[in-house]
Amino acid sequence: MSFNRAPLSLANRVMLFVAVAVLLCALLLASMLQNSIEQHFSEQDAGELQAVAHSVLHALEDDQLSPQNYQAHLHQVLTGHHQSYYLVLDSSAQPALSADGADLTPLLKLTEPVQQIRPTDLVSWQQDNRHFRGAILQGNKGVKVAVAMEMEFHLHYLHLLRWTLWLTITAAVAVILLAAWFGVRQGLQPLAKLSSDIRHISAEHLHLRLEPSAVPRELRELVESFNEMINNLQQGFTRLSEFSADIAHELRTPLSNLITQTQVTLGKERSLEEYRELLYSNLEEQERLAKMVSDMLWLAKTDHGLLKLHPQQVALQPLINQLFEFFELLADEKQVRLSYSGPELQLSADKVMLQRALSNLLSNAIRHADAGSTVGVTVSQQAAYCCIQVSNCGTTIPAQHLPSLFDRFYRVDPSRQRHSEGAGLGLAMVKSIVELHGGQVAVSSEQGLTCFSLTWPVSGQNQPPQP
Repeated sequence: MSFNRAPLSLANRVMLFVAVAVLLCALLLASMLQNSIEQHFSEQDAGELQAVAHSVLHALEDDQLSPQNYQAHLHQVLTGHHQSYYLVLDSSAQPALSADGADLTPLLKLTEPVQQIRPTDLVSWQQDNRHFRGAILQGNKGVKVAVAMEMEFHLHYLHLLRWTLWLTITAAVAVILLAAWFGVRQGLQPLAKLSSDIRHISAEHLHLRLEPSAVPRELRELVESFNEMINNLQQGFTRLSEFSADIAHELRTPLSNLITQTQVTLGKERSLEEYRELLYSNLEEQERLAKMVSDMLWLAKTDHGLLKLHPQQVALQPLINQLFEFFELLADEKQVRLSYSGPELQLSADKVMLQRALSNLLSNAIRHADAGSTVGVTVSQQAAYCCIQVSNCGTTIPAQHLPSLFDRFYRVDPSRQRHSEGAGLGLAMVKSIVELHGGQVAVSSEQGLTCFSLTWPVSGQNQPPQP
């Protein structure tokens, strides 16, 4: 069985790090302090034992002293050195003189004679519940002097120091951790306030924003990213609301026509011809509904990356000529001429989608062209891209409407109802097709000339990867 452990809170993470850091620093400081004091005692003891050993050797080398007076004189030497002892060894390494109160013979087995006693030369041992520290100094004529001192005072002091030190460090660590906990809690207050402010933002209050200047510097980037996310959500929510309203409006008109015509026809007895006309009229509305639903499903698939391209080399001029033939009757009805200009180019594209995009642009241009004018298709190449322009002469589109022409169900004149001009999804489909191929769309309208431009990669190398 596997258990998902909840991640540590930010406060616990910081406190854990602070606690580990403080404890390590406290341990290091205590260890350094304790070692420093012990080293100081070692240096002090080495100096004192060096002085005792030299005093003993100097007394032994004094010719004015008789062997009978050595013991008394050496006793006076130890008067200024509390709890210090000596053991003199003759040239044959046999004990000759020693101070009363301690047996230093175990020292002879623990170390070798040295010319000068240093802290590193000191050795410690225990005898009869007494602790000693000492060394052996090499004198002249083979004489050696073993000197030692009791460590009870040092050990008692070090024991007391150790307890005092650790109690002090424990109290200091506790105070530091308490202060750190309080500081972390205060430091995380902006996050708590930020969380409280975020709770006020809902689908009904997407206009609310967080104030970057009201939070600490470390949280400003987070707040700016959150505000940007809310902006995107608000735009998406607005588009979704408008899209839902547009769908309801677009579906209501043909459904109302179907219901009204059917109710009127069924209101009384009709002839067979009248019923046939009703069926034809209903069929027209149903086909319009079916096309609208089909286009909406197609756009939904492109939004979710469910459509895959099938690129191939497509010759532009023959494809556009085929479209001219298809729209010839509509152009004659609108008294509009169709023209093509540009070199013979080939594109790497999904032929069906390319034909659909150009068909939507031509249909839109013919419907809105002035009678007696020309709808022109111009093709040119710029580096690795091909530019296809579809232009017509007609009513100038106000500049404020141009950025929204490729939105779904967008109307330049909201009061107009769509019947023969389509469901309002054609330009949105053009944009989706071009962007699927890695291109871009643009539109301009000045002085009665409206031009839609498609920038299309000549080869498939600039095409975005397909899901």
